[in-house]
Amino acid sequence: MNRARLTRARVVDAAVAVADSGGLTGVSMRTVGRELGVEAMSLYHHVADKGALLDAMVDWIFTRIDVPAAGDGWRAGMVRCADSARAVLTEHPWALGLIESRRTPGPATLRHHDAILGCLRRNGFPIDLASHTFSAIDSYVYGFVLTEMNLPFSDGADEFVGEFTEALPMDEYPHLGELAAVIMASGYRYADEFGYGLGLILDSIEHRLGRAARE
Repeated sequence: MNRARLTRARVVDAAVAVADSGGLTGVSMRTVGRELGVEAMSLYHHVADKGALLDAMVDWIFTRIDVPAAGDGWRAGMVRCADSARAVLTEHPWALGLIESRRTPGPATLRHHDAILGCLRRNGFPIDLASHTFSAIDSYVYGFVLTEMNLPFSDGADEFVGEFTEALPMDEYPHLGELAAVIMASGYRYADEFGYGLGLILDSIEHRLGRAARE
């Protein structure tokens, strides 16, 4: 490949492809160069080092996560961002740990965070409540994605719950037995919990916002 055709964007795209196929531990200047068909040294014309490449990968992720639309109310804006973040992080699971570990956020990351805070502030949030809201929703999304990726079943839980209840003396655990019966009868999907749980958080935030407005 002619080095003149190599760009920073292509280098980052290649690093993402390496991470998608083999995890973040597989990302190095050598493996990214191999993905592009060039020597690793060629990459240093576009990224300073592996740390800079990892920072650029975080920014790549944030360019794909929606921010609130101009006319969104705060609740619609937060749902838009949370749904999008969940989808992107699920598609690129290596990003989950990486985005919280880097100390030099890029422009896309900064724009994303600023846009969320801006949506909250435009809709009457005091700065401290906006900060708490941002943190609570981020924590919920990241935690949910992490749990979802590590579940011992892929879609419906019926088969897993059936095996679980058969293996345990459920009469000793009546509340678990009650829940298992509901799950077995309802066609339960863990994925459906995301919107419900997010709604619980947003309901609490709405209550706090109303209280702040009265103070």
